[in-house]
Amino acid sequence: MRRLNLKFFVNIIRMLFFRTAFNATPITLKAMVNSSDRSLLLVDGYNVIGAWPSLKKISDRHGLEPARDKLIETLIGYTHHQGYQTQIVFDSYLQDTPGSQERYTNHLSVYFTAHAQTADTYIEKTCADFWHDRAPAIGRIIVATSDNAQKMTVMGYGAQWISAQRLEIEVDLTGRRLRQSQSSSQSPKGRFLFHSLDAKVQQKLEKMRHGISYQKP
Repeated sequence: MRRLNLKFFVNIIRMLFFRTAFNATPITLKAMVNSSDRSLLLVDGYNVIGAWPSLKKISDRHGLEPARDKLIETLIGYTHHQGYQTQIVFDSYLQDTPGSQERYTNHLSVYFTAHAQTADTYIEKTCADFWHDRAPAIGRIIVATSDNAQKMTVMGYGAQWISAQRLEIEVDLTGRRLRQSQSSSQSPKGRFLFHSLDAKVQQKLEKMRHGISYQKP
């Protein structure tokens, strides 16, 4: 008889406890997050790229770098509108480099993991620090991934969860509302709040867009 994985069993118990005590079942980001509760959205970058058809298409045709840039661009506008902290985490465990972080806006940063560290382990460690009160600046964590094993682990640490597919729907709905708002006002139209971002961020986005401009037919 195979021995049960102790970590897996403990995480299941934790997840069931939090679902009962705090109703930590997956819900929409609008219900989970507001601008004042110090929420952190952790996005498993490559998992999301693989789950969003538009990003998967870019990755298959042109490689991971333009798909990463497109995800960053999309979430810059989205998080700017929502007003909460977001970190996109990408695997770099095969590269012999330390972990590195780049902040794009006041609300969004990108983290590339260190050598021998995966996005899963980084996200799980962040959730574990939150569980053990080692991250006092964070009020709660929401993890965006469609990896079921990671879902159970992070919920075991008291984090909330949203699937990559649900995140795509939330981003799309927000984008539609913004475009409708722009079309009914006199403000200049821009792609997903482009004109409301500061000059440095606009410059970064322009460079990223030039890099993936060949996507267009």
